[in-house]
Amino acid sequence: MIRLWRIVRDTIAAISILLLALLIVAKLDGGRERGFSGPFSAIDGDTLTTEDGKARLAGIDAPEISQMCEQSGEDWPCGVAARQRLSSIASTPNFGCKGGVTDRYGRWLVRCRAAGADVNATLVREGFAVSYGAYAAEEAAARRQGVGIWAGSFERPQDWRRAHQADVAGDGFTVSGTGFFAFLRGLFGVN
Repeated sequence: MIRLWRIVRDTIAAISILLLALLIVAKLDGGRERGFSGPFSAIDGDTLTTEDGKARLAGIDAPEISQMCEQSGEDWPCGVAARQRLSSIASTPNFGCKGGVTDRYGRWLVRCRAAGADVNATLVREGFAVSYGAYAAEEAAARRQGVGIWAGSFERPQDWRRAHQADVAGDGFTVSGTGFFAFLRGLFGVN
């Protein structure tokens, strides 16, 4: 019984140390956050390009450019619509993004704002993207309201990429450049 208690105690201590390390890494990475300025160009519904390089909107996943969805029994180019919506928002004069890490494709993972609003959340709430590690409440609201991709049927973008073996950037949550701590952040979904 004493041996079992020691194993449980040691396991709890190890998990606590790991969580503390993750919090420290997240705090240290916050200091590396940088801003990105335009002009921005939308590559697809969740990826932008700027003079600073490519940036992927963190916490969301938008339909791919060639992805079709169904609305009212008809095919709808939801990937093109998602890109057009992001392009429209990114062209506003007060649009900006911030991020501090890159994904496995070398894109900066960013959170963008326009007119004080979280653009990543807006795209999910309007049905032009799904939640991918964040924005679950916005996805639930879009689903309830039946807007955008939720107005009909669709495959989640990651499932569509897998099914079509698309040569496109994937989840964006695998970060690079910081070794073991990047692995831990990716494992636990910490940007």
